[in-house]
Amino acid sequence: MFHFDRGLKLTRADLAVDYRRRQPRGFISHAHRDHMARHELALCTPHTARLYHARMGQRPVLEMPYRETLDWGGLKLTTYPAGHCLGSAMLFADDGEQTLLYTGDFKLAESATAERAELPTADILVIESTYGAPAHRHVPRGQAIDQLLTLVEATLRDGKTPVVQAYALGKAQEVTAILTAAGHSVMQHREVYEISLVYRACGVELGAFELLRGKPRDGCTVIVPPHRHARADLGRIRAAVTFAVTGWATSSSRRLGVDHAIPLSDHADYDDLLAAVAQVNARVVYCTHGPESFVDCLRAEGYRAYPLDTKCPTAEASRSPVQLRIF
Repeated sequence: MFHFDRGLKLTRADLAVDYRRRQPRGFISHAHRDHMARHELALCTPHTARLYHARMGQRPVLEMPYRETLDWGGLKLTTYPAGHCLGSAMLFADDGEQTLLYTGDFKLAESATAERAELPTADILVIESTYGAPAHRHVPRGQAIDQLLTLVEATLRDGKTPVVQAYALGKAQEVTAILTAAGHSVMQHREVYEISLVYRACGVELGAFELLRGKPRDGCTVIVPPHRHARADLGRIRAAVTFAVTGWATSSSRRLGVDHAIPLSDHADYDDLLAAVAQVNARVVYCTHGPESFVDCLRAEGYRAYPLDTKCPTAEASRSPVQLRIF
């Protein structure tokens, strides 16, 4: 039904899934840059299509609204919400003999800016397992939000400027919605602002936010992408207190180079990964983008589990740079 060719491909439909290199036909689970390329034709949800155009320029797209089945290349394809960011989708494929669910990046918990994840049952599960280690258990969402708001409010009372580092697509809009709902004024770096305008055009309520031009007004929280070029602009902000909002946050923020680290994630943690595997109830599970130890964890729970890479059980012995494995 599928094969691995430096990435997942649905064989009958010749459909590349979340490839970062250009393909004739590619499914894009969401519009983060590590999951898409300028394909000749991209299949994705309508909201992902708008974000894809915003980030990659106008491209040919076939839109796949959630829960509507598309007959494509001998398969029946359906998207389901993944809960990761606006438009993020799981891909369900049915060839008439067996079914496959590809999760892409997903989160089971609620979100302020994305539809909550839905996981249908399937014969084969290909699961994104970023936090697939027992040590990666996130604090409850409400606790992380309370921590963020408490620290932001304390920073403002001290007459300083909270500067939140968050991915321009997804996390930045989630943080904006949380802060504005609590009555805070938000100014956004241009990269964040341009994506937030797409969210607004898609009907996602983020509250009042402004484009950051030069120095922020007193009493505002600033949201910037975490990359170094955006951080370089912060020299104009006096008395900045920096925040990282990430599932990788630990009790020590020094490793992330910020004053405070808030453990608010848009990925499933270890317990939610196990819950997802149980819910899909697949006869075989393939794990990707996570620690290989998660395969061992699943096997210990009685699942037939394998890494989705050259170590898959039917991998060819070839040592060539491009290997093709059929499943």
